[in-house]
Amino acid sequence: MGRKTAPLLPIAEERLRRFGDRLRLARLRRRLPASQVAERAGMTPMTLRNLERGGSGVTIGAYLAVMQVLGIEKDIDLLAQADPVGRELQDARLTGPARTAAQEQQRNAVAAQTGKKIEKSPAPLTDSEDWTVQGDFISADALAALIKPTVPSNKKVRRG
Repeated sequence: MGRKTAPLLPIAEERLRRFGDRLRLARLRRRLPASQVAERAGMTPMTLRNLERGGSGVTIGAYLAVMQVLGIEKDIDLLAQADPVGRELQDARLTGPARTAAQEQQRNAVAAQTGKKIEKSPAPLTDSEDWTVQGDFISADALAALIKPTVPSNKKVRRG
């Protein structure tokens, strides 16, 4: 029996179902029978049926195999390409002058591509600012300064 995957959120299941619908429509537009696509993709007709219904148990490799048969495999390159949240997290770690105009232009380009407005993130706090008042996180350096180093003992630890 195959491994179980974590259950998907309903919105994710809906997205997968719509993706399967789009693959089915692409097959029908090409006037290819399901049996022929399944054979060319190296799967059973039942797997293709599950795939076209957006089954979460179908591997991404199977989805890609069908896309290859349909000639649309390059579309997978578009997945997670923009990643605005990841870029925001990455930019948030940069400090003051390290955030260049080029990075701001990149943020604006991502916003234009995704159609979402990206709010300008606040500049990171310096160690001299009170992070508790401003509701932000303390830097790793400031946190490390609070930890008192332990004095190593000369005793050997017995492991048994």
